Amino acid sequence: MKIAVIGAGPSGITAAKNLFDQGLTDVTVFDRGDRVGGNWVFDAQSGHSSVFETTHIISSRLYSQYHDYPMPESYPDYPGHRLLQDYFQSYADHFGVTGKIRFQTMVEHCAPLQDGKWRITSRHEPTGQVQEEVYDYLVVCNGHHWKPRWPDYPGQFSGQMIHSHEFKRAAPFAGQRVLVIGAGNSACDVAVETARVSARTDISMRRGYWIVPKFIFGKPADVLHNRLAGAGRWLPPRVKAWALETLLKMVNGRNESFGLEKPDHRILETHPTSNSELIYFIRHGEIGVKRDIARLDGSTVHFKDGTQADYDTLICCTGFWIDHPFFDKGLIDYASGKPPLYLKMLPADVSNVAFIGLFQPFGCIWPASELQAKILARMLVGKWQPPKDLAAAIRYELDHPDQHQLDTARHTITVDYPLFRRRLLKELPKDYISTRVVVASPAIERTATPWSRAA
Repeated sequence: MKIAVIGAGPSGITAAKNLFDQGLTDVTVFDRGDRVGGNWVFDAQSGHSSVFETTHIISSRLYSQYHDYPMPESYPDYPGHRLLQDYFQSYADHFGVTGKIRFQTMVEHCAPLQDGKWRITSRHEPTGQVQEEVYDYLVVCNGHHWKPRWPDYPGQFSGQMIHSHEFKRAAPFAGQRVLVIGAGNSACDVAVETARVSARTDISMRRGYWIVPKFIFGKPADVLHNRLAGAGRWLPPRVKAWALETLLKMVNGRNESFGLEKPDHRILETHPTSNSELIYFIRHGEIGVKRDIARLDGSTVHFKDGTQADYDTLICCTGFWIDHPFFDKGLIDYASGKPPLYLKMLPADVSNVAFIGLFQPFGCIWPASELQAKILARMLVGKWQPPKDLAAAIRYELDHPDQHQLDTARHTITVDYPLFRRRLLKELPKDYISTRVVVASPAIERTATPWSRAA
């Protein structure tokens, strides 16, 4: 079986590795970058999305490592992008993925053929050489944090207006009046970084949000959350939400006491924002809090509470579109609504294609991508079968989400990591994961600790 994998980010490299595990070695991985890691490769010059200079992961090391290849115990609780890029490169080298990757190669079009195969057109960007090839199966791992979603406000802004997609470092904003738009993880990180050098940084939020510190009671927040999720799996969702909200109020205080709006939703009805510095900077007067934007007028921004302020730069941390530009829109288009995929992976209406990593967990993507890849690889060699009525299974999954969330574009692909992981593990043989932990290559010193024992 000849298989194409689009993307050599964290999901793409684990897709290839797990195909190899099942003897499927005729694999080609396409990636427009020049090394593995996807968005985690810091590149201040290129036009593609990447982490910025000071980015650290927002999920802890324990819940951000591949099951088969634990991170070094020398890594900190929240590794930075350089350590993570080393980790992904070591993983790809150790399992023989690197040699299967065509770097600096853009997949331009994927067309299904009548026999179920795919004709894939790719272009090698340095030379411009275009190549057409036929593959038996297609695995899509191109990510969903690369096509900027821009806000739309009445009026015009006369200063600089950029998307977080373009933000690489804080230095260019030294001495400026900066307004950061958004309340997600990127927005809070950008606000904190620009506040270190700007004349003034404000952050504009549409509503009140729950801000989760990275450490609670000395433990990474996701460690605490996942342990509570395991211990209280039979508790009603409202009780769990009340417990988490009460805990956050004890740790942070109430939003209203330092200028943020009171949340108008339960704690997991929006994607959690994990940041330990935002509230610190707000309460030290380094970041000002603004309401949602009403309109723009030259350098002046008018807010919905009637206030206004002047700015040099607006940084829009307003999310990304889900986009697969290599598919005809009439074939696959998940830009709006919830993608109809079984286990967030398999469509019912298009054959011989799977999506790995097309979900947004309360936590880290790639450990669950790894489990998806294991299921997919076993399916391709006949060791696992999806439901016979795949369309009905997809409808049931969409109708029974892990967590009720606000009906916004940001929340179409959300999963709760502990619950999603549990569902994926049910599709694999018992103890399959804990018996497959490997000793890593000497490129990164690490200790092989079975995930199941730690989690």
